[in-house]
Amino acid sequence: MKQRVLMKGNEAIAEAAIRAGCRFFFGYPITPQNELPEYMSRRLPEVGGTFVQAESEVSAINMVYGAAGAGARVMTSSSSPGISLKQEGISYMAGAQLPAVIVNIVRGGPGLGSIQPGQGDYFQSVKGGGHGDYRLVVLAPANLQEAVDLVTEAFDIADLYRNPVLILGDGLLGQMMEPVEFRQSTPRELPAKDWATTGLRNHNGHKNVINSLVLHAIDLEAHNIHLQEKYALIKVAEQKAELLHCDDAELVVVAYGSTARIVKTAIAQLRDQGHRVGLLRPISLWPFPEDAFAKVMPVAKNFLCVEMSAGQMVEDVKLVVNGARPVHFYGRMGGIVPTPNEIATQVLQIMGVK
Repeated sequence: MKQRVLMKGNEAIAEAAIRAGCRFFFGYPITPQNELPEYMSRRLPEVGGTFVQAESEVSAINMVYGAAGAGARVMTSSSSPGISLKQEGISYMAGAQLPAVIVNIVRGGPGLGSIQPGQGDYFQSVKGGGHGDYRLVVLAPANLQEAVDLVTEAFDIADLYRNPVLILGDGLLGQMMEPVEFRQSTPRELPAKDWATTGLRNHNGHKNVINSLVLHAIDLEAHNIHLQEKYALIKVAEQKAELLHCDDAELVVVAYGSTARIVKTAIAQLRDQGHRVGLLRPISLWPFPEDAFAKVMPVAKNFLCVEMSAGQMVEDVKLVVNGARPVHFYGRMGGIVPTPNEIATQVLQIMGVK
């Protein structure tokens, strides 16, 4: 019988990272993700790893740059304002093509906001919160088991494409407790890190150099073209989504993360009443799961995007639907979590049911 362990979300993510081979963690405390670095500070020395509480988020992300450049599996975590401070370093890492995993346990914003859960970091995550033309792979788990599974996936994706990967959770996911199982995943075939700056000479007899500074315009354009070609491959290969009751759904609710769990409760209630409602849950926020939308479009008459924000993912939903169907929005802000009844009410209004 497989063993399941009751764990808090932040701690489960940390343990999953260690089991995925992460041996370096650099971070700085901020609520509601503090249990993650706390857990890492205790567990990493037990497996021969290194934990450093940096003097700031800026320092932490640049330490991640260094460890990733040496070929290590490395992770950092923070919450919304802390991730904002890391954006310059994240852009540097994307430019230097360095693999690492970054965890954002989102809180309410903008500014310092609150420690309650939010989803207002969507734009920052999927549109590139730092400078330049770059992309992060962004994965959004909806429960702790999925979070654990996606941590291993995130490290593999990062190594496969030499690109930072962001796991986007929220205060609910980080603080809740659920039973999780640390399963053996099917390993991907990953390339050797022969680019790493280990001090050894490469096959050409030269030492590797990692840098995101490219001064000549023609060289920088060539580098950017290479990055865009890589992102195009990721867009085809790494789309992830869950479809629930979408085969006959006249109205499809689009939600991710913790919000999607609440939507599932609302949909169960509505289907018990005979209403044909389904859920499309993006798991990869970038690449956005356009293929999943193509599957539901022939049946769906309306889309409703539900978020804990003023409306951010809804813009990507509108882009992919491209005017073929009406796209509606319902959101709560300030750390307020929408209820199943609120969502059901919105669905029935759109469907014209009184």
